[in-house]
Amino acid sequence: MTAPTTASRIRGCLLGGGVGDAMGAPVEFLSLTEIRAAFGPDGLAGYAPAYGRTGAITDDTQMTLFTAEGLLRTQALHEEEGVAHPPSILHRSYLRWLHTQGHPGQGIGDRKDPDGWLITQPVLHHRRSPGNTCLAALRSGRMGSLAERLNDSKGCGGVMRVAPIGLVAAHPLVLGVQAAAITHGHPSGYLAAGAFARIIAGLHAGGGLRESIEETLEVLGGWPDHEETTVAVRAAIDLADNGPPTPDRVEQLGGGWVAEEALAIGVYCALTAPDFRTGILAAVNHSGDSDSTGAITGNLLGALLGEEAIPSPWTDELEAHHLIAQIADDLIAAFVQGASVDSGRYPTW
Repeated sequence: MTAPTTASRIRGCLLGGGVGDAMGAPVEFLSLTEIRAAFGPDGLAGYAPAYGRTGAITDDTQMTLFTAEGLLRTQALHEEEGVAHPPSILHRSYLRWLHTQGHPGQGIGDRKDPDGWLITQPVLHHRRSPGNTCLAALRSGRMGSLAERLNDSKGCGGVMRVAPIGLVAAHPLVLGVQAAAITHGHPSGYLAAGAFARIIAGLHAGGGLRESIEETLEVLGGWPDHEETTVAVRAAIDLADNGPPTPDRVEQLGGGWVAEEALAIGVYCALTAPDFRTGILAAVNHSGDSDSTGAITGNLLGALLGEEAIPSPWTDELEAHHLIAQIADDLIAAFVQGASVDSGRYPTW
């Protein structure tokens, strides 16, 4: 089988994450017993209605798109001035996401109304169960960092949004950590995000999944307080060696509400998946944060297998799939093809 192109991996990563997010959205707050009662003994087998429609994305995909926007604005500023500080620009992008969630004017420089193309997209202004930690941290008026931690949260809201960093950043683990630390101050909250971005980078470069995971764990071992994240990912690897995914096995890794568990479930489901469909359904049919574990698994499998591996009906029915694909194409143009970033879409103020 021909290896996916770089463009296919980028599109696959973002669209795959959106598909996994939308697949998990209807069952995010359901137990496995409740999922089986609603959808049968095998659980959810395809999209179901959530937030008033089928294929609805959640805050996971919304924040992922704003991460991509921040990276494109960083590149635009670097082209214009030769220097940029990516975490600060990502912070401002997350503040624009905050604006879409009903908190206008929350610290976006001196502007009452934020600018740019992404924030004009109506689909991103729907509230889809946004994480309280993300909302509180962004409303604080301060930017979280390793030096100034805003809280001790290790919720999965930091890890679920950083896949674009793995696709384009020169130092994905470092920037993944910095991006998550904007809102999540616990080491596992930001280290799991850095590890996820580093695994995505390995897949984007054409590496195998297990190879990318092992290389990431080796690098992660040099960071303080990595043990909780390392143990969780190692548990996922060991579980993957013991047979195909089942809900009971997924739940041995936790519920995915915290970052290291969400990453571990994504790693486990991706490692054991013979194809994209099987991996996504394993990632959402459990008692836990199904949209986030679905999104992480979709990012991983999309980057590994490429856009072509995603069942076309799932892509076609995905809310905002044209928007997600456009953002992916903008990343490809700027970071693969070397085109200048469109300053109309991604202004550099």
